Amino acid sequence: MADPGGLTERAFVRRVLIVLGLVALFLLAWQLRTLILMIFGAVVVATIFRSFADRIAQLTGCRPGIAIATSIVLILGLVLGLIALFGSHVAQQVHALRETLPAAWKIIEARLGDLGLGEQIKNFVQSIRAPGGSSFSAFGRTVLSIGSGIADVLVVLVAGIFLATQPRFYLIGAIKLVPPGKRELAGEAISESERALRLWLRGQLISMTVVGLLTGIGLWALGMPSAFTLGLLAGILEFIPFLGPVLSMVPAVLLALAVSPDLALWVLLLYFAVQQFEGYLLTPLVQQYAVDLPGVVLLFSLIAFGALFGTLGIILAAPLTVVMYVLVKRLYVIETLHTPTPIPGETKG
Repeated sequence: MADPGGLTERAFVRRVLIVLGLVALFLLAWQLRTLILMIFGAVVVATIFRSFADRIAQLTGCRPGIAIATSIVLILGLVLGLIALFGSHVAQQVHALRETLPAAWKIIEARLGDLGLGEQIKNFVQSIRAPGGSSFSAFGRTVLSIGSGIADVLVVLVAGIFLATQPRFYLIGAIKLVPPGKRELAGEAISESERALRLWLRGQLISMTVVGLLTGIGLWALGMPSAFTLGLLAGILEFIPFLGPVLSMVPAVLLALAVSPDLALWVLLLYFAVQQFEGYLLTPLVQQYAVDLPGVVLLFSLIAFGALFGTLGIILAAPLTVVMYVLVKRLYVIETLHTPTPIPGETKG
């Protein structure tokens, strides 16, 4: 039986089932969004291991299996070694920060109260803490929760090791989910995404190291307490574009305000100078062989992924943007619109 438009009952039912299947798939993906982000985090970890393994293989000429095993051992050994060397020192400074920051905030509230701003500050803090606050307040609570989820980090790390040791096995499995006529294109898109992600991670590692060192040394020179931990925090949060430097600056400024307004001003100037150096000198140098993403794209992706996926979305916003930027260019702009466009990292080693 056919309708006036020529659509048979069987074809209509088939289309309805396809639509329902797509809706069910979307709902399932939404319920599993945290798991999906963790899988992507494992891919990022595996990319780091693979990058070091490739460099080790180039320098030593050893087999890929030995290179990846060496890479994993070296990276994990380096992390554990740093924890062993500086772990107790960092723990002491973190403990000092936990005890000092509440007292510093009380001093700041008292000083603002002398200026007649105490009530406004209290209202602002209550609006952030309110469970039914605005979307901006919810986003602020999400940002302030960064640092939790150690168990998730361990799962991502272990999964990343599995992916790094058998990348071809998982790659072939993923490509088999694509229709046969598009598998070659899917493989090319995945390879281009991996190359761009490697370059971005390389540049980001350089930026994080330089920013952390400059911040820690500068705070130490200013006589700030917990300068090493604050510098380490600045380096780690540099992984998050735009928001990371602001988050790393807040505890330093609060501690400085508890000492004196003059010290707080010098701390602000230090963070401003480091960010200017990073933005106008370090980043252009790094991007000569890394991936240059439009700042507006990074900014709105940070807000979007934070609102959709919470803390994990904020942490992984930049690498997610790198991969999506490549896929959109490769699969949509080039393949669908037939418009030539450069792929990030395609001519960079």
